[in-house]
Amino acid sequence: MYIEDTGIENIVADLAIVDEIMLKHNLIRGGQWDYERATFDKKYVIKEGTYYLRVFSYTIDGNVDSRHADMILKKPVIGKHYYPHGVEYGEGEHFPESLVKDCVATLKAVYAELLPHNLKK
Repeated sequence: MYIEDTGIENIVADLAIVDEIMLKHNLIRGGQWDYERATFDKKYVIKEGTYYLRVFSYTIDGNVDSRHADMILKKPVIGKHYYPHGVEYGEGEHFPESLVKDCVATLKAVYAELLPHNLKK
């Protein structure tokens, strides 16, 4: 399920700043990156299952490995994890209202902190 109208999509910011702000809001980059892309995940374990708030990003210059890169953030998505298959984002999935509210609140907080660092003018 894509989360619309967060303002976060298309923000451009330095990777070090993105890492710091995302981590502050429990969005972990961990090992989900390559030289051009990075994914930030916040894991939720609730009685209905395991869910992830996921923010995809890619670099327009530099590379993620060197930590010298400007990142463009993409539209955030919520997915449900199914063992052993992975995370499903489909529109047929049910996402608890409390989960969606927390995800939106997290994204608003991230947006507010990233906005002053937005390189896209």
